Amino acid sequence: MSSVANMRAAIARPARLQAVHRRFLVFGVLACLVLIFMVLNVRIGSLSYSLPQVWDALLHPGADSDIAFIVWSIRMPRAVAAVLGGAFLATSGLLLQVYFRNPIVGPYILGVSSGATVMVSLVMLTSVGLGFAYFSPFLNTLAACLGSYAVMFLVVSIASRVKNGITLLIVGLMMGYLCGAVTAILTALAEKEQIKGFVLWQLGSFSGFKWIEISVLVGLGGFLLFCIYLMSKPLNAFLLGEDYAASMGVNIRRFRILILLLASSLAGLVTSMAGPVAFIGLAVPHMARLSLGTSDNRILIPGACLMGALVTSMCDLIARMWLSPVELPLSAITAFFGAPIVIGLLLKKGMRT
Repeated sequence: MSSVANMRAAIARPARLQAVHRRFLVFGVLACLVLIFMVLNVRIGSLSYSLPQVWDALLHPGADSDIAFIVWSIRMPRAVAAVLGGAFLATSGLLLQVYFRNPIVGPYILGVSSGATVMVSLVMLTSVGLGFAYFSPFLNTLAACLGSYAVMFLVVSIASRVKNGITLLIVGLMMGYLCGAVTAILTALAEKEQIKGFVLWQLGSFSGFKWIEISVLVGLGGFLLFCIYLMSKPLNAFLLGEDYAASMGVNIRRFRILILLLASSLAGLVTSMAGPVAFIGLAVPHMARLSLGTSDNRILIPGACLMGALVTSMCDLIARMWLSPVELPLSAITAFFGAPIVIGLLLKKGMRT
């Protein structure tokens, strides 16, 4: 028996090494592509600059020149925001797909973006914002955060009483419909000038980011990502079933709430600053699984971050340059990218059943 076991181990060892090499290669390629698209997003625009010009501007951030101002104040914040936003949305989607054990689930299925949209519509389509003139530079962001986290805490409180994940999924959908109804009523009563700005926000965009907003994304989002990575092993146990996870010492009730809290926090953070960005959280986790060939969350979480950063940066560049000087809505580009993947997953699931 020992010789048979040794033979099996000898056969399995090259396969493991091949899988490890493949994952290192995938991570290296993804990191290089993210860097390349960041450079392209900084270099290319209505005014395009050469690499030496961009490099000189990066080395002299305080220079009194148009190139330095455009690179450091406009394009770099946008490029960094696209990378961070894509990573956060992809990780949020990965958490929710693990929670629901359903591949057709995204970070907005629980109504987080709908709650943000309601609060932003109150500010942009009514006179509510006039009483908060002191916060006017960040009023939309503050309002979106308030709406996102209000819905998040409501859903998490329901999650503590509901054991069935499908029931919670339906609750999230109903919250989305209720928030959508309020937004539709406010839109119908608003002036045309107000509606235009609100519709542009609702389509999602990483333009107009400031470094103070980037610092919030890095600080808060980085902390949330660190917490999620520490949960990798319990997430792997949770994938095998709640009974198995409980036998491994996981407090299922607290763990379920923590998954929803972290996933909703990441999605709400991005939505509050960039507006709703569709399909990244839904499609990218599947791309990471296929590329890395594993369901181990210790590998998938950083892989989904890199893949989300790459896809979002690429879509942001396409949105800016496809019909330049007209900038297309980011959510329209991500929908063109993500919808075929979702349809393919549905067809594949239908064929299995």
